[in-house]
Amino acid sequence: MGELVPIPSAGIPLEYGTPGDPLVVVLHDGFGRLPWLDPFAAAMADRGGFRVLVPDLYNGFATTDDDEAALLWAGLDDPSAFEVLDATLGMGLDEGSRRVGIVGFSMGGVLALRAAQRGDADAVVAYYATLGGDDPGILPCPVLLHLAETDGYAPGSEPAAFVDRLRDNGTPVLSHDYAGTEHSFANASLTERVEGRAAALAFARTVAFLEARLSE
Repeated sequence: MGELVPIPSAGIPLEYGTPGDPLVVVLHDGFGRLPWLDPFAAAMADRGGFRVLVPDLYNGFATTDDDEAALLWAGLDDPSAFEVLDATLGMGLDEGSRRVGIVGFSMGGVLALRAAQRGDADAVVAYYATLGGDDPGILPCPVLLHLAETDGYAPGSEPAAFVDRLRDNGTPVLSHDYAGTEHSFANASLTERVEGRAAALAFARTVAFLEARLSE
C-alpha cells in the first residue's frame, strides 16, 4: 500500500524558469503532484529555457497508492480541473509568455489534449494518454505522444485509432512506444514502475519537441 503524501504549496502552482519565456504547463497524473515533478519541471525550465508552471489539481492531496489515486481522480470533475488549468495559463500569459505548451501525464495527459482541442496550446505532449470517440474535437496544434508497451485503453481510445484520427484531421503528430514499460513509467515517485532510461528518453524528446514548436 502507498500513503498520502503531503505536498508543498497546496493549490498553488509551482514556478520554474523566467517569467515571460515560452510557457509550459505540466499537469500531474492521477497520483497527484508527487515530489518527482519538482526535478522534472526544474530540468525542463533549465534545458529548454521555458517558464514552467505545475498546478495542483488535487488541492494538497497526493498518493503513491493505486486505490487512493483512483478515488482522487474520480473526485476531480472537468470544470474544476479546467478552472485550475485556466488560472495557471492566465498566470503565465499575464507574465508575458506568448507561446504555450502543455505536458500531461495520464489523467493530466487527457486534460492537456482536451485543452489543446480548445485552442489553448501551441503544442501538447501526452504521456500514456489518448482521447476516445467521446472527445471528437480536432486538435489544432502539434501533438507528441509517449506510450507504454503495457497499458489499458477503453474501446475507441486505443493509441493507433487516436493517432489515425489525428492524422486524418491534419494534426501533426509524433508517437513513440517504449519497450518494456507500463503505465506511469515516467513517474519517479512510483519506484516499482519507473523505467529510468525510457523516462529520460521521453524527457529529451519532450524538450526538443517543445523547443522547436514554442520558439517559432
